[in-house]
Amino acid sequence: MATKKAQDDYVLDLTQSRRGYAINRMCGSLTDPGNRRRFSADEAAYCDTYHLTPAQRTAILERDWIGMQELGASIFYTYKLAMLDGTSMQDLGGVFTGMSTEEFKAALMAGGRIHG
Repeated sequence: MATKKAQDDYVLDLTQSRRGYAINRMCGSLTDPGNRRRFSADEAAYCDTYHLTPAQRTAILERDWIGMQELGASIFYTYKLAMLDGTSMQDLGGVFTGMSTEEFKAALMAGGRIHG
Protein backbone atom coordinates (compact mmCIF):
# COMPACT_ATOMS: atom_id res chain seq x y z
CA MET A 1 0.00 0.00 0.00
CA ALA A 2 1.19 3.50 -0.79
CA THR A 3 2.42 5.68 2.05
CA LYS A 4 2.49 9.01 0.23
CA LYS A 5 0.06 11.74 1.24
CA ALA A 6 -2.71 12.86 -1.09
CA GLN A 7 -2.39 16.22 -2.74
CA ASP A 8 -4.27 18.95 -0.93
CA ASP A 9 -5.78 20.18 -4.20
CA TYR A 10 -7.21 16.92 -5.56
CA VAL A 11 -10.54 17.56 -7.26
CA LEU A 12 -12.77 14.94 -8.88
CA ASP A 13 -13.99 17.00 -11.81
CA LEU A 14 -15.52 15.87 -15.11
CA THR A 15 -12.11 15.22 -16.70
CA GLN A 16 -10.97 13.07 -13.77
CA SER A 17 -14.32 11.31 -13.68
CA ARG A 18 -14.03 10.35 -17.35
CA ARG A 19 -10.44 9.27 -16.80
CA GLY A 20 -11.51 7.05 -13.91
CA TYR A 21 -14.62 5.57 -15.52
CA ALA A 22 -13.25 2.01 -15.80
CA ILE A 23 -11.85 1.89 -12.26
CA ASN A 24 -15.06 3.35 -10.82
CA ARG A 25 -17.16 0.89 -12.79
CA MET A 26 -15.03 -2.03 -11.57
CA CYS A 27 -15.14 -0.94 -7.94
CA GLY A 28 -18.85 -0.23 -8.20
CA SER A 29 -19.43 -3.77 -9.40
CA LEU A 30 -18.27 -5.02 -6.01
CA THR A 31 -21.67 -4.23 -4.53
CA ASP A 32 -22.80 -7.56 -6.01
CA PRO A 33 -21.89 -10.59 -3.84
CA GLY A 34 -21.11 -12.75 -6.90
CA ASN A 35 -18.73 -10.12 -8.22
CA ARG A 36 -17.00 -9.90 -4.84
CA ARG A 37 -16.46 -13.66 -4.93
CA ARG A 38 -15.10 -13.49 -8.51
CA PHE A 39 -12.81 -10.60 -7.61
CA SER A 40 -11.52 -12.37 -4.51
CA ALA A 41 -10.87 -15.58 -6.47
CA ASP A 42 -8.68 -13.85 -9.09
CA GLU A 43 -8.22 -10.11 -8.68
CA ALA A 44 -6.01 -9.64 -11.73
CA ALA A 45 -8.39 -11.47 -14.08
CA TYR A 46 -11.35 -9.56 -12.68
CA CYS A 47 -9.54 -6.25 -13.28
CA ASP A 48 -8.83 -7.32 -16.86
CA THR A 49 -12.54 -7.71 -17.58
CA TYR A 50 -12.99 -3.99 -16.91
CA HIS A 51 -10.21 -2.87 -19.29
CA LEU A 52 -8.37 -0.85 -16.68
CA THR A 53 -5.27 1.02 -17.72
CA PRO A 54 -2.06 -0.66 -16.54
CA ALA A 55 -1.66 2.04 -13.88
CA GLN A 56 -5.24 1.58 -12.64
CA ARG A 57 -4.80 -2.19 -12.54
CA THR A 58 -1.60 -1.85 -10.52
CA ALA A 59 -3.21 0.65 -8.13
CA ILE A 60 -6.11 -1.75 -7.49
CA LEU A 61 -3.92 -4.82 -7.02
CA GLU A 62 -1.49 -2.97 -4.73
CA ARG A 63 -4.30 -1.15 -2.87
CA ASP A 64 -2.67 2.17 -3.66
CA TRP A 65 -5.59 4.25 -2.43
CA ILE A 66 -3.99 7.59 -3.27
CA GLY A 67 -2.90 6.32 -6.67
CA MET A 68 -6.48 5.27 -7.41
CA GLN A 69 -7.71 8.79 -6.67
CA GLU A 70 -4.98 10.31 -8.80
CA LEU A 71 -6.06 8.04 -11.67
CA GLY A 72 -9.61 9.35 -11.57
CA ALA A 73 -11.25 7.06 -9.05
CA SER A 74 -13.95 8.36 -6.77
CA ILE A 75 -13.65 7.59 -3.07
CA PHE A 76 -17.30 6.53 -3.14
CA TYR A 77 -16.44 3.69 -5.51
CA THR A 78 -13.02 2.75 -4.16
CA TYR A 79 -14.55 2.46 -0.70
CA LYS A 80 -16.43 -0.59 -1.98
CA LEU A 81 -13.05 -2.24 -2.53
CA ALA A 82 -11.84 -1.03 0.85
CA MET A 83 -14.85 -2.61 2.56
CA LEU A 84 -14.07 -5.92 0.87
CA ASP A 85 -10.63 -5.76 2.50
CA GLY A 86 -12.01 -4.70 5.88
CA THR A 87 -10.49 -1.23 5.49
CA SER A 88 -12.57 1.46 7.20
CA MET A 89 -13.22 5.01 6.06
CA GLN A 90 -11.12 6.12 9.04
CA ASP A 91 -8.26 3.94 7.77
CA LEU A 92 -8.53 5.66 4.38
CA GLY A 93 -8.77 9.07 6.06
CA GLY A 94 -5.48 8.31 7.73
CA VAL A 95 -3.91 7.32 4.41
CA PHE A 96 -5.11 10.47 2.70
CA THR A 97 -3.89 12.77 5.47
CA GLY A 98 -0.61 11.01 6.20
CA MET A 99 -1.80 9.99 9.67
CA SER A 100 -2.31 6.68 11.36
CA THR A 101 -5.89 5.53 11.72
CA GLU A 102 -5.73 6.34 15.43
CA GLU A 103 -4.40 9.85 14.78
CA PHE A 104 -7.12 10.44 12.20
CA LYS A 105 -9.83 9.26 14.59
CA ALA A 106 -8.46 11.51 17.32
CA ALA A 107 -8.52 14.47 14.92
CA LEU A 108 -12.15 13.72 14.09
CA MET A 109 -13.03 13.50 17.78
CA ALA A 110 -11.34 16.87 18.29
CA GLY A 111 -13.71 18.48 15.84
CA GLY A 112 -12.19 17.39 12.56
CA ARG A 113 -9.35 19.87 12.59
CA ILE A 114 -6.56 18.14 10.76
CA HIS A 115 -3.32 20.03 10.47
CA GLY A 116 -0.70 18.44 8.27
